[in-house]
Amino acid sequence: MAPQIAIICENTLSSMALRSLLSDVVPGIEVVCYRSAEEFRNQSSMVAHIFVSANILFHNPELFQPYMRRTFVLTEGEASPFVQSGFRTIDITVSEQHIVRQILEIQRSGHPGGCSAAHQTCGHNIVENMPMEESPQLSAREKDVLALLVKGYINKEIADKLSISLATVIFHRNNICDKLNTRSLGRLTIYAVLNNIVSLSDL
Repeated sequence: MAPQIAIICENTLSSMALRSLLSDVVPGIEVVCYRSAEEFRNQSSMVAHIFVSANILFHNPELFQPYMRRTFVLTEGEASPFVQSGFRTIDITVSEQHIVRQILEIQRSGHPGGCSAAHQTCGHNIVENMPMEESPQLSAREKDVLALLVKGYINKEIADKLSISLATVIFHRNNICDKLNTRSLGRLTIYAVLNNIVSLSDL
């Protein structure tokens, strides 16, 4: 039975948004949304990782305690009680790009004491690199523009840094978005990190 990533959250829109991001970051694994602890409790699939809302975890701690090393709590700001309890957290009140960064930080840091076990059991790590042969090919200049874009520079700053015109920057940005089929800064960040255009520490 193929493993899945489970999202357990009462907020349907939040679940769908996170599912979309995780599907981009981990293209080879099914991401399934559950609206309650009961729905998740009744599932029979092998679960590689769990993203659960703070409210659901708070009311069902015994259900998620055995999965602690593979569970990430979706918080709204303050997260210290969950961190002190041993869970890892993702703040979903920040921008999409910051959420992406939090997910990619999980990839980089792994799961202390539990990553290899989860990997051996489920056959998946939290993030697997996108196959390079399937990745759209960006030109060297497009990669330069993308790197600065995901680092937070605006068009004029990119033009100044690369010594090109503002119109050229806009042209390259449009090409990048067309090739990658997205105008989402979060998804552009995923692509840039997974394809070694920028390192996570640069963001």
